[in-house]
Amino acid sequence: MQSLCAESAPQSASDERYDGLVRLARAHFAVRAVLLTRLVEGQARVWACAGLSADEAWRLGHFGDPHSHGEGLTLVSDLQQDVAWRAQAAAAGVRFYAASPLLDDDGTALGLFCLLDDQPRDLDAAQRDALRQFACLAATAFEHDRVEASLRDSERRMALAIEGSGTGVWDRNVPAGEIYYSRGWKALLGYAEEDVSNRIEESYTRLHPDDLAYVKATMQAHLDQHTPFYQVEHRIRRKDGSYMWVSSRGKVVERDAEGRPLRMIGTTTDITELRGMSERLQQTVELLTGLTNEIPGMVFQFRRLADGSASFPYVSAGSREIYGLTPQQMANGAIEAIRALIHPDDMPRYLAALEASASSLMPWQLEYRVILPGQGVRWRQGSAHPQRQADGAVIWHGFITDITERKRIEVELQLLATTDFLTQLPNRRHFMQQLAAELARVQRASEPSAAILMCDLDHFKAINDRWGHAVGDQALKHFADILAGHIRRNDCAGRMGGEEFAVLLSDADLDKARVFAQRLQQRLADLPLLQDGERVPLTISIGITAMDARDSAVESVLSRSDMALYRAKQAGRNRIECG
Repeated sequence: MQSLCAESAPQSASDERYDGLVRLARAHFAVRAVLLTRLVEGQARVWACAGLSADEAWRLGHFGDPHSHGEGLTLVSDLQQDVAWRAQAAAAGVRFYAASPLLDDDGTALGLFCLLDDQPRDLDAAQRDALRQFACLAATAFEHDRVEASLRDSERRMALAIEGSGTGVWDRNVPAGEIYYSRGWKALLGYAEEDVSNRIEESYTRLHPDDLAYVKATMQAHLDQHTPFYQVEHRIRRKDGSYMWVSSRGKVVERDAEGRPLRMIGTTTDITELRGMSERLQQTVELLTGLTNEIPGMVFQFRRLADGSASFPYVSAGSREIYGLTPQQMANGAIEAIRALIHPDDMPRYLAALEASASSLMPWQLEYRVILPGQGVRWRQGSAHPQRQADGAVIWHGFITDITERKRIEVELQLLATTDFLTQLPNRRHFMQQLAAELARVQRASEPSAAILMCDLDHFKAINDRWGHAVGDQALKHFADILAGHIRRNDCAGRMGGEEFAVLLSDADLDKARVFAQRLQQRLADLPLLQDGERVPLTISIGITAMDARDSAVESVLSRSDMALYRAKQAGRNRIECG
């Protein structure tokens, strides 16, 4: 049966929000019918209904006058016992009536949210409050529809002004006190390219005064390495003077030898609408959080019986985005279909997290991957709160959202944190981590074998002095490309700083490492770097050492290879020495 009565409501009102609202209210209060009316040009019109045919809804559409309710709730436990209602109740065929008016911010009546039953009954205090909350949510939706229509044109113009996806990127030079913003970041706040300074002090003036201390403290905690990354929601001033809510997320990607932060990269995302929705939803009971389909993602109600069978009593329209399934498909038993979409590597965690939540009644929270037809691998984040029912079943009310873009940004930030920008090889910090992991493997193995090579470009300063630093950078990248092309998948090469590079050869002894070094020197000779037709003299000195299970730390391994490299330099360069 169609809940929305087409003969009473205009076609444009056929919105899943109202349809889901009355269905859920009917289930929540266990009444025969729920009726949502709206005043249109002073006349009450049925906007949505559940449990009534179209003819019944039309007859009951004028049952109760929105103007006569004021701001209070009207409840008649038995209409046949009330003289004022007896005649109207007999004609309508109902015994119980409860209604809460829908009011705008000025207290003007917008319509009624009505409960109808053919048996006398009453509502306790919690049920009356819930009825008011249903009416409040319906009124909010009516107001949202009105505002949405008036803002549609302005939103279209704003979308043209903001580049990309509504996320801006920033890059902070910590010691210099400078921060650089992408064009999309500036457009997000309505600024032109020349409107924004790169001084960090100036950036703090755009923060809302109430958020300034919190943002600074959160930022400093990450700079001091107390948190793995920086993430905060705060208000920031647009060019027109108004404030918007944003989510700022970043990570220090470069530190000096003492751990002091040098460079930090992050993003700023406009969450004004999401924040507004969240604040409105926090004012309602938890059950009502599953009623809106306006926010990106899927709001759901999931019920698992004591025998292990499960179902989705309610899902929002966001199920199409999250799982590629309609709400109807979800309601008709989509448990196995959903599990078939979850990435095989994440299925054990998914099931374990659900089981743990059911047994402990602690919130279910999980980040996992799904594989969707035509889209490939996508990331999802789920969060839900469980409740145990009298029959032993557990019911969750929760929300699942798409975090694929956030995960992509995290990968990019991780890459920036572990990669040398010029050569695209692992940076010193990441190489040292790989070296430490290899030492642990060697110490565990019965027949350990690994070699470390320290490589240094000969006379690099002379190259810079004669051809300039741009050619010097080309020389570094030229050698890095040759080096990257020679290592195996289980090997690792990194730039240690300046013109110095290091190579970790797993499962290799000194003889194999020497052969590798000779091939590297020969390849560098066979592939010269040319500048204006002239060959840039480019050779390398290499120091080699074997990793020993008796080494207590990677520093001792590097020290030996450094000493071997020093001997190669002292002996005339373009040489290979072992130590």
